[in-house]
Amino acid sequence: MPPPEAFLAIPEYRTLATALGAYDLVGMQTMHDVGNVISCLRSAAGAELIPSGRLAIDGSQIRVGSFPISIDAQFFAPGGTAPRAPVVKRVLGVDRLDYTKGLPQKFRSFAHLLKAYPYFRKHAVLAQIAAPTRESVEVYADIRQELEGISGAINGEYGDVDWMPVHYIHRAVPRRRLITLYRTSAVGLVTPLRDGMNLTAKEYVAAQDPADPGVLILSRFAGAAEEMTDALLVNPYCTEEVGDALADALSMSLPERQRRHAALYDVIARRNTSIWAEEFVLHLERAAGEARSPLVISPAA
Repeated sequence: MPPPEAFLAIPEYRTLATALGAYDLVGMQTMHDVGNVISCLRSAAGAELIPSGRLAIDGSQIRVGSFPISIDAQFFAPGGTAPRAPVVKRVLGVDRLDYTKGLPQKFRSFAHLLKAYPYFRKHAVLAQIAAPTRESVEVYADIRQELEGISGAINGEYGDVDWMPVHYIHRAVPRRRLITLYRTSAVGLVTPLRDGMNLTAKEYVAAQDPADPGVLILSRFAGAAEEMTDALLVNPYCTEEVGDALADALSMSLPERQRRHAALYDVIARRNTSIWAEEFVLHLERAAGEARSPLVISPAA
C-alpha cells in the first residue's frame, strides 16, 4: 500500500478508498502497510479511527490488520544433508525478471565483491535465475538486455576458462530442483528494490541444513524484512553495502550461521501457510461480528 502522497495522486483515489469500506477486514503483509492504509483512508475518505481500533468510513466499520503470508516450511526441508562444494561457494538469486527486483543492482554488487575482495575470485559464483515475465512489454525486454550486458561484462573482466563468476539463467526452474539449489548455496541473495513480502527469502531459509546452513542477505525494503531480522539486512540501492555483506556472509563462522538460521527458521515455522490462513479467518469472523455492532464514535475532546 503506497503512502498517502502517492495514493492521492491516483485519479480514482476516492473511489478506491470508499470501496474498501465494503469489507469487514483488510489484511496487509506488514505493519508498515497497515499504517499506510489507515493514513490513506483518513486522507482520502475522511475515515475516523474509533476506540475499538476499527475505522469508521461512510457509515461502515472496517478493521485493518497485518497478516504476513508464509510458506509450507516442511516442504522445503527434505531429510538428509546436502554436501557443499569445498572450493567454490554459490550465491543464489531467484527472482522474476521484473524491474522491482533490483537485478542490475544485484549484479553490480557481486562485481563490487570481486573487485574489493579479490580472494573470492574463483571462490564464489553468482547464480541468478530470472524467470521470464511480461516479455511483450518493452521495459522488461530492456531489463533482460541490460542484465545480459552486465553479466557479460563481469564474466569478461573476471572470468577464466575454468571459472565464470556469473551464471545467468533466463528461465523457470522446477521446484524440486530449486530446493536443491537453495540447500547447496552458501548465500541466498534476496534484494528487491521494493516487495510486499518475498517468499523466496523464506523458502531459502526453510531449505537449509541446520547443521551447515547458508546465510540470507535480505533487502530491508522487502516485507519479509519486518519478520526476518536475523538476516543480513541491506539497502539494495547501495551496491557497495550489498557487496560488503556478501563478503561477510561468505566468511561467516559456522556458529554464527547456525544462530541466525535457527532464529529465522523459528519465524517461518511458527507461521506456516495453514496457521496464516486460520489466523486470517479467525480475525475475519471477529471483524464481521464487530461490523454488526452499533457504530459509536466518541465526541472530539
